Amino acid sequence: MKYFFLLVFIFPHQLRAQQTAGILILHGKIIDGTGNPWYYGDVAVTNGRIIATGNLSNWQAAKTIDATGLTVAPGFIDVHTHIENDEAKNPLATNFIYDGVTTVITGNCGSSHVDVKKYLAFIDSLRLSINVATLIGHNDVREAAMGKANRAPTATELDSMKLLVDKAMTDGAVGFSTGLIYTPGTYAKTDEIVALAKVAAQYNGVYSTHMRNESDSVTYAIDEALTVARQANIPLEISHFKVGGQQNWGRSKQTLAMVIKAREEGLDVTIDQYPYTASSTSLSTLLPDWVLADGDDSLKARLQQKDVVKQISAYMLAKLKARKLDHYSYAVVAYYKADTAMNGKSIEAVNLLLKRKHTAADEIKTVIDMMLKGGASMVFHGMSEADVKYIMQYPFNMPASDAGIREFNKGAPHPRGYGTNARVLGKYVREEKVMPLEEAIRRMTSLPAQKFHFNNRGLLREGFAADIVIFDANTVNDLSTFQKPHQYSTGFKYVLVNGVVTLENGVHTGARNGGILYGEGKK
Repeated sequence: MKYFFLLVFIFPHQLRAQQTAGILILHGKIIDGTGNPWYYGDVAVTNGRIIATGNLSNWQAAKTIDATGLTVAPGFIDVHTHIENDEAKNPLATNFIYDGVTTVITGNCGSSHVDVKKYLAFIDSLRLSINVATLIGHNDVREAAMGKANRAPTATELDSMKLLVDKAMTDGAVGFSTGLIYTPGTYAKTDEIVALAKVAAQYNGVYSTHMRNESDSVTYAIDEALTVARQANIPLEISHFKVGGQQNWGRSKQTLAMVIKAREEGLDVTIDQYPYTASSTSLSTLLPDWVLADGDDSLKARLQQKDVVKQISAYMLAKLKARKLDHYSYAVVAYYKADTAMNGKSIEAVNLLLKRKHTAADEIKTVIDMMLKGGASMVFHGMSEADVKYIMQYPFNMPASDAGIREFNKGAPHPRGYGTNARVLGKYVREEKVMPLEEAIRRMTSLPAQKFHFNNRGLLREGFAADIVIFDANTVNDLSTFQKPHQYSTGFKYVLVNGVVTLENGVHTGARNGGILYGEGKK
């Protein structure tokens, strides 16, 4: 009898003592991604999965990470990126890893590879340090079917686009994206977008949109996005939610109210946002849409016609006046291949360097000359900090970089590519207390995982993929600035991607253990 009681009371303790893991993360402040308060605890990882959380003091592991004084959270999911054509240049994806990002969604703003199967096979063979999911982009689908024509598609062309979207979804795309300020997407009417979104909806995809306008006509653009979502019966993600232009400062209360109302009515709509007061896109967006139709050759031909240049100049002067500005000081060159010495300089400054008159009219001539030489990527300063913070308070808003994989010290890119998450955690959580830390982590993890149906990510939970970040909440900080963008975030100590340590003691290990996250339509 005594021997029996010894078995009952001793054997369970022996079992606990014999528990082993590949990696043990001990003594951290656990923020599990749900939005619940942190607690002290441990996390066990084996074969790329979380196998236990809680008090694991009796466990053993091949590798132990002491997280004393640090926060342990799920890896961050960046729902709005543009990594196409950057992957092979820097497969370590250092700017994302150093900012706590373990998963990115690319193919945004209507721009993607049309052949999703081929693209994801390339990603699989390359092996990045981050996980990748992709949307199928409307602009590239439309161009594949009908070029850059400024007209509605024929029935045959629309059917061709539907087939391309259908194939992309069955090849693993997580949704359908539009970029309705870019050619040729800007020429599409709402019914065309609805028809294509309906195809993605059949595979539980998401409709992610860079709306038709984010400044003077922003409410019209939001209404169009909501209309597409309702008519196609598809979840909606509004990209880089903002109100641009000094003349629109303060309108975030109006625009966000439209989203809140739509959710109250039962529409699955969420937004994402980068935590900066400047946007970044192509120099071509300063020109009227019609000038850009039918491809680069047509554009260059138009830009050399005096009557066309006169119309462009009148259009651009009116837009500048609407912003209540006299010069293009707000438009800064990020990368100009024709003359990289202009990187980091405003159009106003570039114009003066060219010894032209200090007038908006001459600055427009400079823009046209730059377009004739291949254009440029730009940073546009034009948002209000008060609007940024107001939008950030919305609980169904996800931080997103709207960036690609950076090549260190190349160009003068927007700092969001280096510091989006660290900036939210340092500036807006720790310093300005716009939201609690647990809420910020929820928006970076379980909220995007839920939105894009990554069913085994976004939480520190048994059975989930071991995408994990360990950081110092007291020191995490973004160092990248508009003047000196090529600086990595600080405060992230460890990053695990699918259970492999990719950042250790703040240094990238060289590990490339990222995988592909497929949409639910994958066959």
